[in-house]
Amino acid sequence: MSDAQPNPESLDAQSILNTALALAQQQGSWYDLNLVDIAVHCDTSISEIYKHFADTNAIADFWFSQALETMLSVDRHVMTSLSAAARLDHIIWSWFEALAPYHAVTSQMLKAKLYPPHIHHWVPMIFDLSRLVQLWLDMAELSAGGRRRQIQEITLTGIFLVTLSAWCRDQSPQQTQAHSKLLRMLEKAEISGQF
Repeated sequence: MSDAQPNPESLDAQSILNTALALAQQQGSWYDLNLVDIAVHCDTSISEIYKHFADTNAIADFWFSQALETMLSVDRHVMTSLSAAARLDHIIWSWFEALAPYHAVTSQMLKAKLYPPHIHHWVPMIFDLSRLVQLWLDMAELSAGGRRRQIQEITLTGIFLVTLSAWCRDQSPQQTQAHSKLLRMLEKAEISGQF
């Protein structure tokens, strides 16, 4: 076992995730990664990996949950003097920044989740996206109700999906092109009175 591999006695979800991300990046493919590969590199059994993750989709979910935790740790005091668009940008982009160290792998994770035969992944993603949008609005202290809130949710969902698509394709350093697109769309929505 090399120094980079986790000690089987201290195998935890984080070390499995780290191994999976590193392997996928080395191989250039999340699609081809499986629990056998991960178990071999962790010098353990599939049953030990399975205690933490049922499959690679569960590992991807754990990776996205860490981005969510990073986003939730955004200091709200930093945003007090910002416009609604700038607050949303700050919050949403922190989520993207948390995923950026494994940009290509993360893009592949998302595509794997959207693979047509994986319909069982689609419904949870829809609910996760809805919760994420609600969270962004709450964190940005946009407390509109009723129809206005619904319009904000629809608008922000569309902005996010366009940004996510651009982010996955963006090869610029730190995905600056996708970030610029996000900010432009948020500012346009704010000018038109949607935020």
